[in-house]
Amino acid sequence: MIVLSQPSWSSKEYVSFPIQNRDWTLNHLAVHSITGNVYVGAVNWIYKLSSNLTLLLKHETGPEEDNKSCYPPLIVQPCNEPLTMTNNVNKLLLIDYSENRLLACGSLFQGVCKLLRLDDLFILVEPSHKKEHYLSSVNETGTMYGVIVSSEGSDSKLFIGTAVDGKQDYFPTISSRKLPQDPESSAMFDYVLHSDFVASLIKIPSDTLAMVSHFDIFYIYGFSNGNFVYFLTVQPETEGLTGSTNDQFYTSRIVRLCKEDPKFHSYVSLPMGCIKNGVEYRLLQAAYLSKPGSVLAKSLNISTDDDVLFTIFSKGQKQYKHPPDESALCVFVVKYINQQIKDRLQSCYRGEGNLELNWLLGKDVRCTHAPVPIDDDFCGLDINQPLGGSVLVEGIAVFTEDRDRLTSVASYVYNDHSVVFVGTKSGKLKKVK
Repeated sequence: MIVLSQPSWSSKEYVSFPIQNRDWTLNHLAVHSITGNVYVGAVNWIYKLSSNLTLLLKHETGPEEDNKSCYPPLIVQPCNEPLTMTNNVNKLLLIDYSENRLLACGSLFQGVCKLLRLDDLFILVEPSHKKEHYLSSVNETGTMYGVIVSSEGSDSKLFIGTAVDGKQDYFPTISSRKLPQDPESSAMFDYVLHSDFVASLIKIPSDTLAMVSHFDIFYIYGFSNGNFVYFLTVQPETEGLTGSTNDQFYTSRIVRLCKEDPKFHSYVSLPMGCIKNGVEYRLLQAAYLSKPGSVLAKSLNISTDDDVLFTIFSKGQKQYKHPPDESALCVFVVKYINQQIKDRLQSCYRGEGNLELNWLLGKDVRCTHAPVPIDDDFCGLDINQPLGGSVLVEGIAVFTEDRDRLTSVASYVYNDHSVVFVGTKSGKLKKVK
């Protein structure tokens, strides 16, 4: 159920949008920045609501007969696997403002997506005949994230990160795709660049899965900022591991790519988390990009024009699927993240240390010394890429909860204050100011 607080003397006055079936859970929500209309991605349905949560339109997406082992999906060619009626879990819901359309991706048919017209949810296109059209077969929400990047005078791009559930040959873990203006274009969802030697994608190597069979990367949040696209992820540690899931350690990371880097030479990944009173919070649960109020900006020694990330972390680095209730609200300043990435790049180009990305490279690879000037907008070269790191990007823990785990976060500025709303495991909403 979606709940909206009404401006009133009573804090208990709400309007709500209840779902028709308790099994049709609501997975994703996108609010149009101009009209205020609310688009909701649910199991088997896409809903369009008004700003006061009145149902305007709905579009059915499932269930349909399917089998996760059918590749290509049976809508392309017959499949010998037994078929069952399968729910369509909404995995991705994004507004493409430049073309007045909604991108909705589900779990059916290996992750086929639809482009719907914002006004009436009319299907503009549902491409499914090429392997590039299948984005993720994982039916679990919270494992996939996308960012649409619009460029004036040219087609938009979709940066997308997804868990692959062991199907690394079918799905890249991260890629950039074409979003042509013409919905009928044959290039829809094609990789921005794809040749025999270089492409706009990264795949999990089979050697990594041979070493850690359950290895995957879960994409929790993403955003574009300046010349870059960022993803916040959680993944198993790979160093010194066997295939056992016992005592598995996970690490949360921030991944950055240049918007105009089709070769992905700018890929940088650093660990992130926060620490308070000696307790480490390292399991990312949620995040939200916002501007700070003047009070918060002053305390962080930044301006109100800077961007901050409000994040939710659970304690420790174990039990990612069942995280501890001990959790924290942490704040990161985006320009400080960029500075730490710049420091890491400069260190590697001085020839110091290794690339530190064992899950992808499979071994320790030394950084190569090169007298290259690295400014704030550096987008990588053929050397020293892809680049990882082990020095923690540390946020500031501003609020902790020990019993009712924090699970979601959103923020806005009111009377110079950053007002942050956090949701909890038990369904409560807390306001942090």
